[in-house]
Amino acid sequence: MSAGTLVLLRHGRTAYNAALRLQGQVDIPLDDIGVWQAEQGGRALATSHRADKIVASDLSRAYATAQGYAVALGGMEITRDARLRERGFGVWEGLNDAEMAEGWPQEHAAWKRGAEPTSTGAELKVDVAARMVEAIAEHAEPMGERDTLVVVSHGAAITLAVTGLLGLDTSSWRGISGMHNVHWSHLHRSRPGATPAWRLVAHNVGAGFPLDEWNTGPDWNLEPSEDSA
Repeated sequence: MSAGTLVLLRHGRTAYNAALRLQGQVDIPLDDIGVWQAEQGGRALATSHRADKIVASDLSRAYATAQGYAVALGGMEITRDARLRERGFGVWEGLNDAEMAEGWPQEHAAWKRGAEPTSTGAELKVDVAARMVEAIAEHAEPMGERDTLVVVSHGAAITLAVTGLLGLDTSSWRGISGMHNVHWSHLHRSRPGATPAWRLVAHNVGAGFPLDEWNTGPDWNLEPSEDSA
């Protein structure tokens, strides 16, 4: 058996997201807009997918986002799983693009081409995909075909998980776009014996806000005050 529906939800915004810094496995919390996104996105997700089980990365930004969704469902237990963490990026974690390019020009250029920056201590993409797929399969396996598993994780990790679940080469295939904060991918389990085992139904779905408003937060529609002018 296995859960018939899988939803992979990315966490809300953090200060590193806002500053365009590479997070990796740094345990940074949601910022105020991220908390708002988790609340709004959780409500939107709850209208279309009601989880039978919620599993989250053990990093605080993912767990707090899972809480927003769990509250929207009336309160549900959340299971933590460290295998759902973001891809580790070693010494690059916390840096912006210019700082990476200045300190590691060759590795940075190779990374932009899709190569693996292993000299910085980054995890291999195949390893990230393997731990993600393993965790998803383990949590989904005891569930019923009408059940929904919601996994709350991170941008790169989710993209690699989807690639792996679709049976594609996680080391080189780059055909799936990245995800916005508190957006999700939706997959259905294929029929027994079908290849691949999962089918992608939707990707990078959110609460329906225009993206500029989503990234600005709840004060996007307020007129500037005299104090802020």
